[in-house]
Amino acid sequence: MNQSRLLFIITFFFTIFSLFSVAQKPSAAGLYPGNRAPLVQQKYVPLPLGSIKPTGHLLTMLELQRDGLTGNLDSIYKVVCGPDNGWLGGTGDCWERGPYWIDGLVPLAYILNDQKLKAKVQKWMDWSFENQRPDGYFGPYPNKDDTPKIKGTQQTKSEDWWPKMVMLKAIQQYYSATGDERAIKLLTSYFKYQLKTLPQYPLNNWTWWGQQRGGDNLQIVLWLYTVTGDKFLLELGELIHKQTFDWTTVFTNNSLRKANPYADLHCVNVAQGLKAPVMYYQLNGGVKYKNAVREGLDALRDVHGFVNGMYGGDEAMHGNDPTQGSEFCSAVEMMYSFESMLPVTGDLYYADYLEKLAYNVLPTQADDKFLRKQYYQQVNQVLVTNEHRHFDCDYISSTVFGTTTGYPCCLTNMHQGWPKFVQNLWYATSDSGLAALVYGPSVVKAKVAGGVEVEFVEKTEYPFSDRIEFTCKIKKPAKFPLHLRIPSWCAEARISNKTGIIQKGKGGEVAIIDREWKDGDVIVLELPMEIKLSRWFENSLGIERGPLVYALKIEEDWKERKTPEHEDPFWEVFPTSPWNYGIPARTIDSMDFRVNAGSKIDPMPWNLKNAPIQISTKGKRIPYWGLYENSAGKIPNSPYPRRDLGTPTDDIILIPYGCTTMRIAEFPVVDLP
Repeated sequence: MNQSRLLFIITFFFTIFSLFSVAQKPSAAGLYPGNRAPLVQQKYVPLPLGSIKPTGHLLTMLELQRDGLTGNLDSIYKVVCGPDNGWLGGTGDCWERGPYWIDGLVPLAYILNDQKLKAKVQKWMDWSFENQRPDGYFGPYPNKDDTPKIKGTQQTKSEDWWPKMVMLKAIQQYYSATGDERAIKLLTSYFKYQLKTLPQYPLNNWTWWGQQRGGDNLQIVLWLYTVTGDKFLLELGELIHKQTFDWTTVFTNNSLRKANPYADLHCVNVAQGLKAPVMYYQLNGGVKYKNAVREGLDALRDVHGFVNGMYGGDEAMHGNDPTQGSEFCSAVEMMYSFESMLPVTGDLYYADYLEKLAYNVLPTQADDKFLRKQYYQQVNQVLVTNEHRHFDCDYISSTVFGTTTGYPCCLTNMHQGWPKFVQNLWYATSDSGLAALVYGPSVVKAKVAGGVEVEFVEKTEYPFSDRIEFTCKIKKPAKFPLHLRIPSWCAEARISNKTGIIQKGKGGEVAIIDREWKDGDVIVLELPMEIKLSRWFENSLGIERGPLVYALKIEEDWKERKTPEHEDPFWEVFPTSPWNYGIPARTIDSMDFRVNAGSKIDPMPWNLKNAPIQISTKGKRIPYWGLYENSAGKIPNSPYPRRDLGTPTDDIILIPYGCTTMRIAEFPVVDLP
C-alpha cells in the first residue's frame, strides 16, 4: 500500500470519527436538546416530564386532583370520558373534551408516578397509535351522522383539526415521559397528512377553533422537527402559520384597546393565541413576533385587565369591570402559553405572570376537594348563585361550583393547570446547568456538567414566604451554574450560604451562582416582599405583596342545591359579613397595611380557614353600594364623592386572593369626613 493511499484511509477514518464525536457532544442547550437549526435557539430547555416532583402545598394540589376530578373523570363524567368516547373507538364524543382531560392527566400521572393513572393514559395513547389510518389521519373516525350527540357539544365534523391539536400536546408529553417511539411515528405520519391535506381543507374548514388556535399545532410541529430533523416539518410550520389567525397583528394594532365595541374575540382563543407569535418566532426569527405578545398583554391590561392578571371575557372580551367573568379555560390556557413562551424567549415577565395566575386565579376556581369548579370567576365576587348575571354568555349556573354547570369544556380542561405548572418550575440551561425560573416547593433531578446527575431540593413556603432554600445532592463534586430568577416585584434579592451573603440580585434579572457544587451544599434565596398598590376600573385600588393579590376577607355560607336543569348537585355561596367596603384615602397615603404571617402553613392553604397570611388595614362601608344583577354593583367612583358616608372607619382583614370565594379585590377609594 503506497503512502498516499494509506494517508487517504487514515484521513477518511479520522474524519468519520471526528464527525461521530461531534454528533455525540451535548447540544448548545447542555445535556438536553434545544431547538435544532435553523430554529431560533431556546434560552432555556424544558426537562423530561417527571424530572420535577412537587412537595409541600404543590404536592397537596396534585394529590387532590388525583383523588378528585382529574383522576376519576372517566367515572364522574362517563358520558364523555368513559369507554364510549370516540378517541377510544366508541361512538361518543369525538371532539375536544376527551383530549382535554388526557392533556392534564398525562403530566399528573407521570409527575406523581401513579400506576393507576398511567394505565388510564395508556389506553388513550394505545388506541391512537394502533388505529392511525394509512394516510396519517388519527383520532375518531368520521361518523355517518356528524351532528352533536352530547348536549352542549359543538362538534361538526370528526375530522376537525382543532381536537387533534389538544391530543398532540398530550402525545408530546407522553413521549417526554416514556420515550415511546410510537409517538414519533404517529406524529410524523399525521404531519405528512396535514401537509398534504391543509391546502384543500384549511384550519378553519370545519370550525373556526383550528384557525384561532393554530399556534398549538405549530408548537408540536416545531418540537418534532427538533427531535427528527425532518425538513418537511419546516414547510408545514410555514403553512400552519399562514392559515392561523393573525394574532401578531391583533396584539400590535391596538384593536384590543377598542372599547365600543370591544374586540370581537373569544376569551380562550386569546389565552391560547398569546403563544402563537412566539411559536412562529422560532421558525421565522423576526423580532416583531417575539415583541408582539408583550404589546398584546399591555393592551389587554389597559382595557380588559384585572388585578389578578386575568381579563374580562365571559365568553367574548368584555372590558375590565371587576364583576365581569373570566373563564377557567382562559386561566389554564394562559398559564400554558406563558409556560410555552418562557423557555423560548427567556423573558422573566412571563414567569412573574405565570406565578400570578397560579397563585391567585387557579386555586380559587375549584373547590377544596377538586370535585367542583366555577365556569366563571369574578374579581369582585360577593354572591355565587344559580342566577343571571351581566355576562356575554350568561349561563345561569356559570358562577356556581358544580361539575357540568356553566359550559362543560372547563370540566375537562381545568386539569392541566397545576401539573404543567409543576413541570415548569425548573429548566436546563445552555451552559450545562439548571435554572429555577418559577418557584414552589419541589425536587428536581437532572444532568449537568457533562453528564453528572444532581438533585436539588427546593424547600419553601413560597408564595407565602420570601425564603427559598436549595439543597444540593450530588455523588461527586461538579462545577456548573445555577440560575435563579429575581422577580420584577423584588427590589433586591439576597443569596446566602452558611458563610453569609454571597450575592445580590435586582428584580427582573437572573442571578447565576457558578461554582463547584458538593453534596449537602445549601444556599438560601430571600425575596423581600413589599406592599404594592395599583389602580384599575373606575380608579379602584388593587393591593399586592410579592406574587400574591390580596382581597377582603368575607365570611362564607356554602349551600348545596339541585335543580331539574342540572344532572348533578352544585354549591351556591353567600356572604355572611359585609362586603361593600372602600379604602380611605388617608390609609393609602400613610400605607397603613400591616402584614401578619402565620407560623405554620397548612398543607391545603387555599381556603378561608387556612389562609396563611393576613393584612390588617382600615375600611369604610359604602351604604349606597349594593347588588346589581346578582353581582356587586358598579364600583363607586374613586375617591367616592360623598365625603360623609355616615359609617365608621372599621378594621378590616385582607387575605390572599387564592384563599377566597367571596371577595372584593378592586376597592373603591373613599375620603374621610
